[in-house]
Amino acid sequence: MVLDIDEDNLKQGVLGLVIALLEVIRDVLKLQALKRMESGVLSEEEIERLGKALMDLDVVIDEIKEEQGITETVKSVRDGLDDLVDDVIDKIVNPSQLMEET
Repeated sequence: MVLDIDEDNLKQGVLGLVIALLEVIRDVLKLQALKRMESGVLSEEEIERLGKALMDLDVVIDEIKEEQGITETVKSVRDGLDDLVDDVIDKIVNPSQLMEET
């Protein structure tokens, strides 16, 4: 098997990974924001500022993906991360499966 990596593919892959990780962090930030909103800790003004900041982040991420032509690369990385997380959760929920694999 020959692995053919050119500079453009490497740059796209690395940038795709970075943006995918940024999306994961953004998703966690959204969850935390939602928890704080539901708990009543944030004022209306803070909720509005937080919502605007998260929407602005969405726009910037989408612009970068479009400008760099990495939308599919990011999707592929995210799908791989999702599969990895699903596998880990499955092993936590079903420890007998983990024992069978080892």
